Amino acid sequence: MFVAVYWWRVHPGKEDQFRKAWRRGTDLIRERYGSYGSRLHRDADGRFVGYAEWPDEATWRAAFDQKMVYDDPETRAAFVDAIAEVPADADPIFTMTVTDDMLVRGSQRNPPPACGRGE
Repeated sequence: MFVAVYWWRVHPGKEDQFRKAWRRGTDLIRERYGSYGSRLHRDADGRFVGYAEWPDEATWRAAFDQKMVYDDPETRAAFVDAIAEVPADADPIFTMTVTDDMLVRGSQRNPPPACGRGE
């Protein structure tokens, strides 16, 4: 598995617009280019950080070289309109090959054990 990490600073008041466009764009990129999807985080200083998983570096590189273009101009325009700042070169801040994956996926999670109820 391969991972690319990006960040964006968003214009105040456009956070919901950004998140909606990011979610739709992520779905479209997954459908068109074969990513495994992405997680969006927000750090302490307000930047949004996206962590995208891909089957391998070659699949990511092919999508990246095509600028991950997708056929939804309205979503793309909303995404770009919300962004105030990106890294100077607009490249990912990290690209990495996963060596060990210990994340528990949603469907793999076990419910917490019952606590002292005699169950």
